[in-house]
Amino acid sequence: MKSIIVVGIGPGSIEDMTAAVRETLRTADIVIGYKYYFQFISYFISSHTKCIDTGMKKERERAEKAFEMAEQGHQVVVISSGDAGIYGMASLIYEMKYQRGSDIDIIVHPGISAFQKAASLLGAPISHDFCVLSLSDLMTPWALIERRIKAAAEADFVTAVYNPRSNERYWQLDRLREIFLNEGHHPDTPVGYVRQAGRDGETVKITTLAALDTKDIDMLTVIIIGNSQTTAPQCIDRTNKRVMITPRGYYANDNHHDESLGGTGAAIMTQSFRTILSEMKNPDIPTDKRWLMLHAIHTTADFDMEDILHIDDEAPERIFKNITKGKLKTIVTDVTMVVSGIRKAALSRLGIEAKCYLHDPRVAEMSEKYGITRTQAGIRLGVEEHPDALFVFGNAPTALLELCELMRHGKAHPVGVIAAPVGFVHVKESKYAVKSFSDVPKIIVEGRKGGSNIAATLCNAIMTLDDAEQIKPGRDF
Repeated sequence: MKSIIVVGIGPGSIEDMTAAVRETLRTADIVIGYKYYFQFISYFISSHTKCIDTGMKKERERAEKAFEMAEQGHQVVVISSGDAGIYGMASLIYEMKYQRGSDIDIIVHPGISAFQKAASLLGAPISHDFCVLSLSDLMTPWALIERRIKAAAEADFVTAVYNPRSNERYWQLDRLREIFLNEGHHPDTPVGYVRQAGRDGETVKITTLAALDTKDIDMLTVIIIGNSQTTAPQCIDRTNKRVMITPRGYYANDNHHDESLGGTGAAIMTQSFRTILSEMKNPDIPTDKRWLMLHAIHTTADFDMEDILHIDDEAPERIFKNITKGKLKTIVTDVTMVVSGIRKAALSRLGIEAKCYLHDPRVAEMSEKYGITRTQAGIRLGVEEHPDALFVFGNAPTALLELCELMRHGKAHPVGVIAAPVGFVHVKESKYAVKSFSDVPKIIVEGRKGGSNIAATLCNAIMTLDDAEQIKPGRDF
């Protein structure tokens, strides 16, 4: 039988070469391949085997020679590094078979790919859906490569990258990183890279998307970028090395999952947050602002929040520090629905009381006496008893305007204000008014939008700000 056997010789070491490939090399009449790879197979080639080697970019020449030799009746083996079907010779051999109209049989023996070897050295980074990209634009237009990069980033694939950088191809890897960050990948996304995987001089490094030093990368390096769930913990053994782990999901529904994530509802919320992060047009904002933005979008399913949620610089952090220092003891709201939405477990854990004075017996009397709304009266009472509270508004613009007047006259000194009244009358004006108090930390849903639900969720976000880095919204459910 006239045949060409295309084999993947693995990344380089004898141990990573399959038994089928070893046996095929031992019995070959002729072995054809890129000359650099013969050093990895010399142990298996007999003295009677003819070796035909060529330099780089001579793939068509090697394939043509293979058909010529096979048609003369020789047992021909064509070698590729890694797996012959992944950026290897297998496709070219098949294409040439049909282009030539040849009756030569084609057999392919798989090998361990370089990205598989790299993954094993990095830990377990490709345990879930992944894709493999090459940044070489020798035969693929860069515009198409960039479309594929964007698709991989948007879909949150674990992504292996071949041919990442060379002397001539020096900017493409930086562009890939830029795309991943623009598509919502967190700057701390784990990235591992392995140079000379399975060969002498092998080096293994783990960093992050933001910290990746592209100048440390060359053509002999394979990069693996984690997805939104990939972590990079230290090994709990004598090696103490870092590894990359992408969860498959085995612990999602049993008793071994991270208790800090809570139950099923919390897990769904975590997944929702990751989805939101991947779809935000501007995720690269300070952590405290991003944390509140995730909560706001999750509650409303409204990505307009990226444009209308105004957060004073360091406002969430300043309010949270007052909580941790024990200075913030009370949250005063305009309506009871806001209190209902604030997590009771978080209030208890932090020693905070959330109050609404709307149904206080004194409110009706004050409202009638001064000709003001009940929510205004409730805020007046709240300021009298807790002038330094966190004031939260999810419904009544008149109540927010009342607080502004009390602040203007030095009667209220809020530790912060969350302003999310909703509606059409005095709503925008109330938000303009509170925005003018530059010394007070503020979170404002600008325009007509707002509501008790978002006001409460912004409180919850502030109370769990220490979970923001890890994006674990499940605490206090």
